[in-house]
Amino acid sequence: MHLTLHLTRSCNMRCAYCYSPPRPSESMTEEIGRRAMEWGAAHHGGSCGIVFFGGEPLLQKDLIRALVSHGRALAEQGQARFHFKITTNGLLLDEDFLSWAVREKMAISMSLDGVREANDAHRRLADGSPSFDLLLPHLRMLLEAKPYSSVLMVVNPDTVGWLEESVTFLLDLGVRYLILSLNYAGSWDEDSLVALERAYRRLGKRYVEWTRAGRKFYLSPFEVKIGSHINQDRCNELRCDPGVRQLSVDPAGYIYPCVQFVRAGPESPWCVGHVATGLDARAMRAVREAVCQPKEPCSQCHLEPRCLHTCACLNWQTTGTVTQASPVLCRAERLLAPIADRAAETLFRARDPLFIQKHYNEAYPLLSFLEDQLSGA
Repeated sequence: MHLTLHLTRSCNMRCAYCYSPPRPSESMTEEIGRRAMEWGAAHHGGSCGIVFFGGEPLLQKDLIRALVSHGRALAEQGQARFHFKITTNGLLLDEDFLSWAVREKMAISMSLDGVREANDAHRRLADGSPSFDLLLPHLRMLLEAKPYSSVLMVVNPDTVGWLEESVTFLLDLGVRYLILSLNYAGSWDEDSLVALERAYRRLGKRYVEWTRAGRKFYLSPFEVKIGSHINQDRCNELRCDPGVRQLSVDPAGYIYPCVQFVRAGPESPWCVGHVATGLDARAMRAVREAVCQPKEPCSQCHLEPRCLHTCACLNWQTTGTVTQASPVLCRAERLLAPIADRAAETLFRARDPLFIQKHYNEAYPLLSFLEDQLSGA
């Protein structure tokens, strides 16, 4: 189980798809954070992943350090085990915090939308100026200190033309884990969706080329879609399951089934408890009943078992209900699946050793890490 702590609603950047004006009073206190961690560990058998989120969580560096210290103290007392992760826009990332994060074995994910043109189209500083030139040195610093850090890249309708170039740029920069997401709430039209298909086709060819060259990388849309074909009996394990594998806590301590639902507020039906009192069983049952209903119009689709249409957050964000799949998601999944399948079939027929290890050997991540350590990569 992962517990996402929304440390603050404030942000030091103005991103077109997630910007909310600074509200300094809406920041988590250390007491609420401690209660959240203790509740999370007790609720999930003494082990809990803690994700520090925002707004921009690095606006609360002192709070992060205090909560990690509290987690370590609980672990030393045998009361709980925690592993920590932070998702940041990277603007406040510095060598001091990175050195501390390395010592604490904290995972860091940083957002960057690719090449300058793609990133600066939507990721702007609070004063409206571009962010790429400030963020790139911070990403280099992060990869130097923590080479396996993931980068979160959002693709918009007006930046899809830079998709292949952006993916290539980030992988050439040294990014090994690239989590690529579409802004499904964006103004996608037929032209931008056609451009997306072209970009996916080019990336499919690149995926084959890079794999055949022995290049290690994780490109989320292709890895997930290929995995959903190879491991069809385990597809549900990879899907969004609100309230089961993850919960989110807002700055005031209210609990929600997933990250996006925090914006609905404590008076909404998506609030399922508080860290001081625990989960509200009735509210949780209502949420589970809602998110587990069949999605429309998905029941007759041959891709239904492999599709991401079960993401309650995404459906709610784009259609206003958790039972109606996003039309953009539907189209994007139909575009991606055959392209990813062709790339996988090409590599499988060639019995490419890296592809076979990556997708058929569950021990691959550990073996790959050990190989990198031995080779000095």
